Amino acid sequence: MPGVASLDAGQYYAHPRNAFWFIMAELLGLDARAPYAQRIAGANARGVALWDVVHRCVRPGSLDARIARDSVEPNDFAGFYARHPDLRVIGFNGGAAATLYQRHVAARVQAPAGARLCVLPSTSPAHAALRPEAKLAAWREALADALA
Repeated sequence: MPGVASLDAGQYYAHPRNAFWFIMAELLGLDARAPYAQRIAGANARGVALWDVVHRCVRPGSLDARIARDSVEPNDFAGFYARHPDLRVIGFNGGAAATLYQRHVAARVQAPAGARLCVLPSTSPAHAALRPEAKLAAWREALADALA
């Protein structure tokens, strides 16, 4: 689920210290400072889609760890997978997203055949154990085949 800054801005990864757009700029050749719509269009043109596991939930603040478990309404993955049957990688931005997917989606919906589920280091500034450059290196290694 997007954090408060992202929800307020109506944009994924809007917090200025979130490393996501830095990583996408490096991996996809995007301009991390371009207007949001241009960054999204550039990512989509390179085969990258952004979507959250959670459509709606109750969560005070921005930390996924504070999501009320019984409040989670997942996004329509069955519909998404039907529209995108050739997905090669389903990347989770952090362990919390992967856990939410396993808990609320995986048992109900089959990912496309051949799609690899990949847990990536969180780009959130709350995940300060890794510097942005280390996060980039991990994302680059994990997604190398898909982005080639």
